[in-house]
Amino acid sequence: MQLWKGVAEVPARIGASVVTLGNFDGVHRGHQAVLGQVTQVARSRGLKSVAVTFQPHPIAVLHPGRAPQELMSADQRVEAIAAAGIDSVLLLEFTREFAAQTPQEFVDSVFVEALQTAVVVVGADTRFGVRNSGTVDTLVELGASRGFEVIVVPDIGTDGRWSSTRVRELLAAGEVADATAQLGRWHAVDGMVVHGDHRGRLLGFPTANLGGRIEGMIPADGVYAGWLERRGLAADAPDRLLPAAISIGTNPTFDGVDRRVEGYVLDRTDLDLYGEPIRYLFVARLRPTLRFDGIEPLIAQMHLDVSACRSILRQTTAEDISLGSA
Repeated sequence: MQLWKGVAEVPARIGASVVTLGNFDGVHRGHQAVLGQVTQVARSRGLKSVAVTFQPHPIAVLHPGRAPQELMSADQRVEAIAAAGIDSVLLLEFTREFAAQTPQEFVDSVFVEALQTAVVVVGADTRFGVRNSGTVDTLVELGASRGFEVIVVPDIGTDGRWSSTRVRELLAAGEVADATAQLGRWHAVDGMVVHGDHRGRLLGFPTANLGGRIEGMIPADGVYAGWLERRGLAADAPDRLLPAAISIGTNPTFDGVDRRVEGYVLDRTDLDLYGEPIRYLFVARLRPTLRFDGIEPLIAQMHLDVSACRSILRQTTAEDISLGSA
């Protein structure tokens, strides 16, 4: 997969391409339907497939006070788009100047001149250009005069409309299993393992704490069953994907603890993950964050959490695991 950061990086002789555009935040099942159609059309016609997306989120530039929390970092988004089979991603910097383009100016500079577009595939609610004035009908009109075809893909499933907004709501409520139904894969949070206060190790449950720049929307506080993926290991390494009990919150049993994301790899105390890039994949929420009256009841609950995690994760399949690691 090729990543172009701006039209200047697009090869001059790219050849005819099948193109889609959108924010693709979360790369949920609606997005996947569009991307799947792009790859299908491109392969059937022997053309390149390209996804055009933006960074930062347009609302963060135009209306900063109303900007939604992004489900994914730009890197995660590009990774998920590539996993859908797209040949190239054109990542455009979204600025106020960029937003001032008319639909015609955008189509001419990006679709016609840069990408030599033969087919545009979009969702039914696609908007583009200054003040979101460009619609699917606009694309069809421009395509007729500029020589590209437009294919519209419904972004509504049998169980309702797929949307990034709905996924945000579910994650904010800790409903990660329902978020999975929207995303078509487990939600992921990435970061580097850093040293914490080592309290988990003293309790018999050593944890891997995320620190530095954490990528991906952090779900609601609570304890989750999930997986720890060691991003620095080869895809077929035996210890790359490990079952984990994941905790998010301030650990109110102890005073002065900042909100953190940490996970205990089930039945493993031999791992040294410090400095490693890891990904937490969220399968199910076990419970909210609780305050315990002392260490003993906390340890007893942690044993129950681990048992519940083991039971839930035992039911996942190889297909689930590959789906989660987009």
